[in-house]
Amino acid sequence: MHQKTRRKGLGKLLALTVIGATSVGASAQSMNDVQKVAKDRGLSTADLLAAAKTYTPSGVKDDYIMFASGGHAGQVFAVGLPSMRILRSIAVFTPESWQGWGFGVGNEVIAEGFPKGKANLWGDTHHPALSETGGDYDGQFLFINDKINARVAVIDLHDWETKQIVKNPLTVSDHGGTFVTPDTDYVIEGGQYAVPWGYEYAPISEYKEKYKGSVTLWKFDRKRGRIDKDKSFAIELPPYWQDLSDAGKLASDGYIFMNSLNTEMATGGIEDKNPPFEAGASMNATDFLHIIDWHKAEKLYQAGKVEMIEGFPVISLKTALAEGILHVTPEPRSPHGVDVAPKGDFIVVSGKLDPHVTIYSMAKIKQAIANKTYSGKDEFGVPILDFDSVLEAQVEVGLGPLHTQFGPDGYAYTSLFLDSAVARWTLGGSYGPLSPEPDWTLVQKTPVQYNVGHIAVAEGDTVSPDGHYLVSLNKWSVDRFFPTGPLLPQNLQLLDISSNGTEMPVIYDMPMGVGEPHYAQIIKADKLDPWTTYPGVGWDPHVQNLEPMAPKKGMERVVRKDDGTVEIYMTAIRSHFNPEHITVKQGDHVIWRITNTERAVDATHGFAVPVYNITASLEPGETVKIEFDADTAGTFPFYCSEFCSALHLEMMGYLMVEPAD
Repeated sequence: MHQKTRRKGLGKLLALTVIGATSVGASAQSMNDVQKVAKDRGLSTADLLAAAKTYTPSGVKDDYIMFASGGHAGQVFAVGLPSMRILRSIAVFTPESWQGWGFGVGNEVIAEGFPKGKANLWGDTHHPALSETGGDYDGQFLFINDKINARVAVIDLHDWETKQIVKNPLTVSDHGGTFVTPDTDYVIEGGQYAVPWGYEYAPISEYKEKYKGSVTLWKFDRKRGRIDKDKSFAIELPPYWQDLSDAGKLASDGYIFMNSLNTEMATGGIEDKNPPFEAGASMNATDFLHIIDWHKAEKLYQAGKVEMIEGFPVISLKTALAEGILHVTPEPRSPHGVDVAPKGDFIVVSGKLDPHVTIYSMAKIKQAIANKTYSGKDEFGVPILDFDSVLEAQVEVGLGPLHTQFGPDGYAYTSLFLDSAVARWTLGGSYGPLSPEPDWTLVQKTPVQYNVGHIAVAEGDTVSPDGHYLVSLNKWSVDRFFPTGPLLPQNLQLLDISSNGTEMPVIYDMPMGVGEPHYAQIIKADKLDPWTTYPGVGWDPHVQNLEPMAPKKGMERVVRKDDGTVEIYMTAIRSHFNPEHITVKQGDHVIWRITNTERAVDATHGFAVPVYNITASLEPGETVKIEFDADTAGTFPFYCSEFCSALHLEMMGYLMVEPAD
């Protein structure tokens, strides 16, 4: 039976059971059992129906996969929907011992992103972005940013491992990354807090002169599965705090939309009795939505109309204005969301201090740019498109609107931070006939617990939203779960939005006790095609190819070189390593290559060495290379750290480091 049909049938069964039905294919005794359990636990019909909608029997897979940022855990989490089960953490900016990430494996990838060569072993992941083809998720790659150090990582969804981390040389914070253009030509990284180029020192008194805003377009080479830094460039923006961004699609293809706050250019200084940032950066009645023509910008870059700053090509603000690639228009004060509708014809912005969502028309934006319908210029000379000339509609949705996602049925969904609710409202224009309610109308609000930030609808920011499920990523949980000390988990709540009526109930509460999931994207599971074993024995995941130096069966050996280097070629298979005895001298430089020669699914082996801070995960077919200096003499049992067989404990060996004397 199809999974969705099974869930629907089970829901009907349980609901009928509660109201006393006795003939739906189950025995009276089993119905009595269900009724007794429901009564003993105080469960309502709605509770049982929610359980039926989310319960996923053993062996049945989820319909959707949600990739959620891990916040200050520095990772990405994969969650199945509707079960809300955590399937996997993906190690990115922070060492992760289960996968050996940063403990001998992936060290060089992490080091790629060190700011100015200074080791930084944590990250603040915010906005994951799935690769797209034609504005639709294609399931091939995932990108994630690190707000604290302005880094961008590339994850290959063949094996769900991080392949690359790039550090932005211009800035050091990037709340507005990552978002992709419709065919993943570029990964967009918007800076956040303005800093001098290269985050060099400049006194705060020189803020307007020395501090810079920016957006970076990282060129993505899909064939290589890597960002091509040599074909990437940035655009200088005014020293506002650029926030979130979204790439246009279809009707708005070729444009980037990026909101901003602190157009006041407040510099804080509460200790000197100046207005604090939260007051100084909220004085203006409006902030600015940036509208950037990235197609034109790309041509400028290719024509060499750039300045090299910190070794990176930058289109200066002066050039951007002269060439007409940058415009702004007023937007609600303190905005924290800009989202492009599925057809690309409307851009939705929310401001935390305005109860409305503001909808801009792409057709009107293009017309205003063509006609130069300006209401003035900002103090840096950026033309301001007249607000009324680009406005399509405003919908009052509630207190503290933040982020908007879209369904397939003409509805939009907006998170309400202060109301602790999710609002459903209707789109107008060509979307109008899809829903029974009038255009641009608030339909319903569902309370969530508590203080929702981002929301994610299944494929809800693509050209073809799926709808059905919405996840509310709440900041507080308070009384939802057993208190885990003063530090409480965040609460991810699953809403059923499949009904076109006014009902969109919460059907699951999921505590996330790791970091702070900030944003997520939800993809249909059948769009993903992950490997279950690596394509061949001796596969190096960091280059996604066979490694010629990978140890193979019958080629195990230890080679000592005259320069004090010892090379170890080892294989791992149930239930032994080969070789099992490794002897080196104190001071030797050790290059240890290990291949998991298994071909069975899930036949993973671990490799752990005490004292030397080394661990690795070797999936079937994988080869790894670990380098370290044998600077500590002694006897060190190494072992398989991933349970692999009945003789798992016997899968070990000895590293013996002879004292130098």
